[in-house]
Amino acid sequence: MNFAELTDLLDREIAPLAQGMDHDPALLAQGLDRLCDAGLMALRRPVEFGGPAWSEPDFRVFQEEVARRSGALAFLQTQHQSSVAILTKSSNEGLRADRLPRMHRRDSLIGLGFSQLRRPGPPITTAEEVPGGYRLKGHVPWITGFGLFSEWLVAAQLPDGRAVFGLLPLEPGPGMTFSEPMQLCAMQAAQTVTADLEDVLLPAERVVFVKRPGWIRDNDMLNITLQGWFALGCARAGLDQILAAHRRRGSEFLVATEQALEAERQECRKAMARADDPTEIRLQTRAWGIDLAVRCAHAGVVANSGFSNSMASPAQRIFRESLVFSVSAQTSEIMEATLRRSVRPGG
Repeated sequence: MNFAELTDLLDREIAPLAQGMDHDPALLAQGLDRLCDAGLMALRRPVEFGGPAWSEPDFRVFQEEVARRSGALAFLQTQHQSSVAILTKSSNEGLRADRLPRMHRRDSLIGLGFSQLRRPGPPITTAEEVPGGYRLKGHVPWITGFGLFSEWLVAAQLPDGRAVFGLLPLEPGPGMTFSEPMQLCAMQAAQTVTADLEDVLLPAERVVFVKRPGWIRDNDMLNITLQGWFALGCARAGLDQILAAHRRRGSEFLVATEQALEAERQECRKAMARADDPTEIRLQTRAWGIDLAVRCAHAGVVANSGFSNSMASPAQRIFRESLVFSVSAQTSEIMEATLRRSVRPGG
């Protein structure tokens, strides 16, 4: 599928569902079905397991384009796309051979539950090696896709500081309970829950890998700008709302606003694509993308006037999505860079 076909699919099949997909899990499931049917849910899967092994630049554009149409679908599908990428790096050949060939299918989608490894202080999810696998205990504060995905990738810290990653069913079971879906300001339909684990066995055959202490921090520093592509897609969605307002009102200052912000967005895109920039520059770029998403989404709200206060307003939905993309995969360094950018001289 080329990008012209991709954008046509997203415009025809996803964009018309976007308002409903924000709060209706059934409609969001329809969106997942469309991506699965089009072969777009395992884009970084290696050729030997079915491909299509998209390049990193192409995959990031895909993420941007999905976020432009629906933040909820972008947020949900990336959980599984990340699971695909993680499983390709596993040394568990049996697990790879079993899961990867079918990870494009609707019944084989996998969520994530390891953001707790970023938390400072004592671990809230722990593991102990036992005969046949690992025993897991503790609390997992964030798992998206309950009722929509069949499995989830859990991580828990071992006594020596390493972290074990493995697959568990995304449904209640012995020692494993889930909360009701969280009440969120946006993307409610993505069914985000918490989990509590009490001596849950992670069998050895479901172990993806064991990572060294501090792995997640190093990985986050390598991937500083990757989540920024969602912000860029959200920014473009806000600008689409400005153009929609122009078509209704005809005010030329709306076009001038859209053009100025789109020019800045294109400059940010160029910076976001430079993966070899120094860490500090990439942090600044990520903060720039977040700032753009909020400003462009807010501009869409302003351009649509009082209607933006309605829950039926696409501009309001996009503004709420910009809040989510402001804090997704946030580290303390990204938080600091974002807040530094928000402190500007008055005038």
